[in-house]
Amino acid sequence: MEASLSDFNIDAPRWDQYTFLGRVKHFFNITDPRTVFVSEGELDWAKTMVEKSRIGVIPPGTQVEQLLYAKKLYDSAFHPDTGEKMNVIGRMSFQVPGGMIITGFMLQFYRTVPAVIFWQWVNQSFNALVNYTNRNAASPTSVRELIQGICVKDGNQNELGHSQRAAAIGITQVVISRITMAAPGMILLPVIMERLEKLHFMKKVKVLHAPLQVMLSGCFLLFMVPVACGLFPQICKLPVSYLEPELQDTIKASYGEHVPYVYFNKGL
Repeated sequence: MEASLSDFNIDAPRWDQYTFLGRVKHFFNITDPRTVFVSEGELDWAKTMVEKSRIGVIPPGTQVEQLLYAKKLYDSAFHPDTGEKMNVIGRMSFQVPGGMIITGFMLQFYRTVPAVIFWQWVNQSFNALVNYTNRNAASPTSVRELIQGICVKDGNQNELGHSQRAAAIGITQVVISRITMAAPGMILLPVIMERLEKLHFMKKVKVLHAPLQVMLSGCFLLFMVPVACGLFPQICKLPVSYLEPELQDTIKASYGEHVPYVYFNKGL
């Protein structure tokens, strides 16, 4: 088994990230809500295993399955740019438990203005925390990305400069993904609940309406989080010719025609 690990690249995607299905499988893996309940000690073990694997120092007796599990935990809990552990609430793996509770209560408590305002505030605060946690580490906020541009790199991770055009594409893709993530639950769930509440047996168990709504919201998110995240590659690829003329000139002056594309982490 150790011989088979000599060429093991722990950072190589298990699924093709240039296809929608491959990206969905990847995000099903790392947004698994069960990873939220993994202990801090196990997360630290996962980071150590990933870092050792990257430098080729794999403990004797390590199995491929252990490395894949370590990478799953690492990707779910550590920022792809900095390697720092992300706060639990802001992780994409917390989208299902966190989102199902908030969405469920938003749909249940909508009859009074104070309730609507409160749960909208909770929802927007949660979204802001998720946005900040999963941002491109070189750009603290989306506003700064649009003003100053997002950091773009070559295929060897060398920083080439900042692009406002790249930032606009990244933010647009994130917005589309977030809308796709929430829309089915917000649109279809009220319709489903309205139908269910008309059933005779549901009229007798009104106390279960809110828990059922929360559970159904979780079912929607369980599938929609990886699907929405998989709409676009997390690492965007743009031709240099699309960038600002000044940045194009800078790249060509330093690398000539050897850098046809730039890459950047758009965040989630």
